[in-house]
Amino acid sequence: MARITGTWLSGPQAALPKSTDGREQSYRGEFLGFPQEGPGSLVGSGRRIAALLVDWVMAVGVASLITGDFFDGMTSTVTLMVWFAVGVVTVALFNFTPGQFVLGLQVARIEGPIRVGFVRALGRQALLVFVIPATITDIDGRGMQDRATGTLLVKSR
Repeated sequence: MARITGTWLSGPQAALPKSTDGREQSYRGEFLGFPQEGPGSLVGSGRRIAALLVDWVMAVGVASLITGDFFDGMTSTVTLMVWFAVGVVTVALFNFTPGQFVLGLQVARIEGPIRVGFVRALGRQALLVFVIPATITDIDGRGMQDRATGTLLVKSR
């Protein structure tokens, strides 16, 4: 019984991942095998949000061209559809969205340097539509959409 309550009473620190030798992670992505700095290192929240804003502004512009009016009621729906389609297609083909490209980011698979693929890109984008999965992150800064699809966002340059 002491063992069960001991981990329960230890607080949230007890749930953090530890290496096989018992030490704690010193930087994001360490136990996943990614570098601490430079290309291939995990991205922080600020750059993720900035890339999302670039993608969203681009989608608003395209949706405004499609609907013919910037403040039309259909513009928000078309914006979401454009953002979704661009996200799925570009991540499946190139491993990054236009906003991620501008900020030097790319979506990578945990297994190695393999293309993300259509199914993972579709699942990742479908979860991003709900916003909440992206706000819940783990110790590596990966959102629920990345954990569910086995992907993560890394620096490309």
